Amino acid sequence: MRLLKQLTWTGLCLLGALSATQAAAQPYPSRPIKIVVPFAAGGGPDIETRRLAPKLAQALGGPIVVENRVGAAGILAAEVVTQAAPDGYTVLAGSVSQVVQKLLRPQAQFDPLTTFIPVTQTSSTPAVLVVPADSPIQSVKELEALIRSQPGQLNYGSGGIGTAAHLAGAAFASQLKLQAIHVPYRGSVELMPALMGKQIQFAFPIAGTAVPHVKSGKARALAVTGAKRLGSLPDVPTLKEIYNDELLVQESWGGLWVPAGTPAAVVQQLFAATHKALQDPELRSHYQATGSEIEASESPQAFARFMAAETPKWAKLIQIAGVKAD
Repeated sequence: MRLLKQLTWTGLCLLGALSATQAAAQPYPSRPIKIVVPFAAGGGPDIETRRLAPKLAQALGGPIVVENRVGAAGILAAEVVTQAAPDGYTVLAGSVSQVVQKLLRPQAQFDPLTTFIPVTQTSSTPAVLVVPADSPIQSVKELEALIRSQPGQLNYGSGGIGTAAHLAGAAFASQLKLQAIHVPYRGSVELMPALMGKQIQFAFPIAGTAVPHVKSGKARALAVTGAKRLGSLPDVPTLKEIYNDELLVQESWGGLWVPAGTPAAVVQQLFAATHKALQDPELRSHYQATGSEIEASESPQAFARFMAAETPKWAKLIQIAGVKAD
């Protein structure tokens, strides 16, 4: 009986080892890949990811599912992905927002450069200073004058503390020495309804969220935070043109990250497929129409170096703007 049990146990171990070997030998991807988006459905980053997903699926030769995990200005999604198996089947649509959140909340259970492997940058986009379409405000200078005449009375919104919209608004107020109240929402998708509902008087949503509403006549664009004007809004000046202040030049970026420990071959395969997908003319046209530019890294290592260089820049901006976590 003891011999039978030993043989049975040995057989089970061999079967388990064989199964593990077969699983390891399976081509990647052999099941659906999940891209976790830290932003609400319908916002610019979400739309861009959903546009990218089918092109990436085609390049990889496997299905991709997009899942929204909204909360704590992108921290929740980052923590979920960093705890996922490092096998290439859970990917984070990361951005500068997670870099900023880690700076604001060092206790957060993730680090963009240690608990993740950056795969590639995918996009870059400025924010757009907008007011309701029926607002009497026609220019940035008029908005500045109104805020000065009513200190502490006007509100600006964002998708959460430390988001691009928050930092752009905080830097605008700080550099011009204006008193305006920040109203954080649960996600960027809530910004435009709040603006049109007059709950806030102005906002700095990223271009992917703002441009469609400007084009549809629901909002008026006063300025953009990029180093140059947007091709989709050529008549809208940059804040740098108006104030000649480099700290008002802010461009958000997005990219794909996987959990640390993901095999290098899988990272490289994801990188190559994403790079191929980003060359698609239709995808490029869509990004440009909404105010974003496709930006593909030269390699995963290049993206990691870019992120490392960006971190002190945003740390300085946080300090100057006086942004603090709750």
